Amino acid sequence: MPTTKPTSPVKASTQSFIEIEEIKDDVVLMKDFSAAAVIEVGAVNFWLLSTEEQSSMIYAYSELLNSLSFPVQILILSKKIDVSTYLDYLEEKINKQSLDILKKRMLGYREFIKSIIKINTVLEKRFFFVVPFSPLEMGISGANPGSLNKEYVFTRAKTALYPKRDNLLRLITKIGLKGSILQHQELTELYYNLYNPSATGRRLAPIESYTDVVMSSS
Repeated sequence: MPTTKPTSPVKASTQSFIEIEEIKDDVVLMKDFSAAAVIEVGAVNFWLLSTEEQSSMIYAYSELLNSLSFPVQILILSKKIDVSTYLDYLEEKINKQSLDILKKRMLGYREFIKSIIKINTVLEKRFFFVVPFSPLEMGISGANPGSLNKEYVFTRAKTALYPKRDNLLRLITKIGLKGSILQHQELTELYYNLYNPSATGRRLAPIESYTDVVMSSS
């Protein structure tokens, strides 16, 4: 009579499927000891610009990309905007308003917002430049990541990433856009929401307040 061999229970955790090793300061370190710095760029209402301004911005953006001497990744995220808090805010202001004419206009504005939400999905778009670092930039030692010290890689990654990141930030500002370097808290929230997608995204408490890993075992 054939016997069935016992199988070991699966012990894989969520972390084993995640490429991130650690986020420190403003650098994301991957398990293969590659790394990245992330710049968020403010949006522009392109369709409100004149034809000349649109052409000028397109030209300036193409010049920015063509002037780079290192690779970058462009990330665009879209999520629904949760306007319930704003509607509650309006409700509070309406209840406190004593002038009938202003109260009537505020009620009309609130209904206008509600009608827009019912007809259209209101989205928030966020734009990012990701500046990557490869362990091969460390020379021969980078060819064997298993022998590298994590703190050493962080130091070398910052040395390589910061000049590129700062140069890109200057170019972004030069074409009239606003860029900001994501720090530990913002990076953690960004990647948490990428790995845990939801309709409106999630804000995390200060990272220092967590006593355990954010993602638990399966």
